[in-house]
Amino acid sequence: MSKQLGKKIAPTPIPTDIGVVDLIDNYFTAYNSARLREICHLLSRDVFKEDVTVGVSLSGAMTPAGFGVSALAPLIRNGFIDWIISTGANLYHDMHYGLGFELFAGNPFLNDVKLRQEGTIRIYDIIFGYDVLLETDAFIRKILQAEPFQKRMGTAEFHNLLGKYVREVEKQLGVKHSCLLATAYECGVPIYTSSPGDSSIGMNVAALSLEGSPLILDPSIDVNETAAIAYSARETGGKSAAVIIGGGSPKNFLLQTQPQIHEVLGLEERGHDYFVQFTDARPDTGGLSGATPSEAVSWGKIDPNELPSTIVCYTDSTIALPLVTAYALNQCQPCSLKRLYDKREQMLDKLRTDYLAAKTQSVDEIPVAVAQSTSSQEVATSPIGRLIPNTGGTES
Repeated sequence: MSKQLGKKIAPTPIPTDIGVVDLIDNYFTAYNSARLREICHLLSRDVFKEDVTVGVSLSGAMTPAGFGVSALAPLIRNGFIDWIISTGANLYHDMHYGLGFELFAGNPFLNDVKLRQEGTIRIYDIIFGYDVLLETDAFIRKILQAEPFQKRMGTAEFHNLLGKYVREVEKQLGVKHSCLLATAYECGVPIYTSSPGDSSIGMNVAALSLEGSPLILDPSIDVNETAAIAYSARETGGKSAAVIIGGGSPKNFLLQTQPQIHEVLGLEERGHDYFVQFTDARPDTGGLSGATPSEAVSWGKIDPNELPSTIVCYTDSTIALPLVTAYALNQCQPCSLKRLYDKREQMLDKLRTDYLAAKTQSVDEIPVAVAQSTSSQEVATSPIGRLIPNTGGTES
């Protein structure tokens, strides 16, 4: 057998004093442990670099388990995460830690009827008091009455304001380790929510609308801002990375930035350069959560030339994220904070200018572009006839 097909597995007993890097490098030898090792190597070698804009999508109940504080916040502070798309629920439960509330490790076999009678909430094996929800809701409704919230806005601005207020509470309470929202606020990392009404945060926004609140979360702002971030990632020769924790709507919202750029806006783009995902979802059910990187190529979400830089690890994100974080913090030099939140208007202006310029093309070009789409030389990717060269990438 050709030795070039793989690396010889030469097992040795695991030592008692092994560190996380040695463990992953030398003992994660096959199956999804090997995929996790490959992800650690890709992130540390190519992705967590100054010239790569890293977007992270977050789904699943990660923050109730503390990973917003323990894993994501350190990655942000070290400049390894530049922008985030999260479920609203993750941001809501993240706030519990910033507001000084307590959550506890329990077990998944408690009597839920009894828990309800006792005023206890369960998220699988995490438990906390019902009053945590009520007091978090009260805090949200109180600060949403502040003057900065009295307008239409995107969720990045909304979460930045939330993070600002939560950070002030952390300072008052002496919270030692900031939550995800507060850390993102301090580091200028924009956080978007693809379904802003689908969480307790959105429920409280809706409640205030019944009282006449002018606050409206506008998804069109989010679609354009996230597309602008992806579009500007390569403006100075940089690259764009998608790191996907779980799947669901946040995954699609992160990846749809590329079709928004070329399919809808008619601007040339080749897809994200790096695609990394941790998921327990199967691809054969047709759901987006389990959709593979090669399938994403067919949508223009991933650069076909970069398929070797796409890795999917089928595992529980709560296992993978702490390991990857520990590995990265050990192996990578910190990057400068890009502070993309502060650059949103600048990036959006560039996207708007180029889009409006592209729209000046004659509609007479459209039939020609469609006809040319059958040729081996170029492929039409938008109704206004902008063409992206065929680089030979096909779905594997």
